Amino acid sequence: MNNIHIPPVVKNFLIINTLLFVATLVFQDKGINLATYLGAYYFDAPNFKIWQPITYMFMHGGFTHILFNMFALYMFGGVLESRWGSKRFINFYLITGLGALALQWAVQAFEVYQITGSPVNHGTIPLESLAQGMFNPAVLTESQASILHGIYFAPMVGASGAIFGLLVAFGMLFPNTEMYIMFIPVPVKAKYIIPVYIIIELSLGMASIPGDSVAHYAHLGGALLGFILVKLWKDKNTFYDYYE
Repeated sequence: MNNIHIPPVVKNFLIINTLLFVATLVFQDKGINLATYLGAYYFDAPNFKIWQPITYMFMHGGFTHILFNMFALYMFGGVLESRWGSKRFINFYLITGLGALALQWAVQAFEVYQITGSPVNHGTIPLESLAQGMFNPAVLTESQASILHGIYFAPMVGASGAIFGLLVAFGMLFPNTEMYIMFIPVPVKAKYIIPVYIIIELSLGMASIPGDSVAHYAHLGGALLGFILVKLWKDKNTFYDYYE
């Protein structure tokens, strides 16, 4: 264990995420939901605060959620920070996290527009009643009310958008690295695994499965920004050659 090296930004991100997860559990026992303050609400929601686009990346909704994200941060983030350096890595992480939220907001804005005719609520929908699960059947169907309730009153939490950015960057920079995937008994190269993973996320996002609370478009937003950043940085820095 003494030979394990974790670069400084990855180490601090692991600590921050863990501390906030523990704090969430502690405050939850006291009847306080930290996600209400630190999770990212839709930009037109009553509970939206200016700091949430940053703080949401360090919040998680459950043990499995944080376990998988932190494992991926450790496995892929450490390699990328060691390659890029701390400054470039933290820029990449935060930009992909913001990109994840931006795409999720764009999809939500489109959904709100489809229902209300505008991406923002101008008093057409009484949000106070909607928050309590009440709506006017003459104005909204039950399905529409459910969609609006989820958009306006369910905060997004998690580092998954930034993690997807890391996965894409790793696949681009280390395409022939062999990885073992659950239920697949043979190693598969990163350049094959990661595109399939992205396609699955896109399919799930477009399917809009009832009861699915995962922000698939946020994952895709992080992946897209990750792809763009690696291409830009590689084109501007000739020493960023692909590992074969």
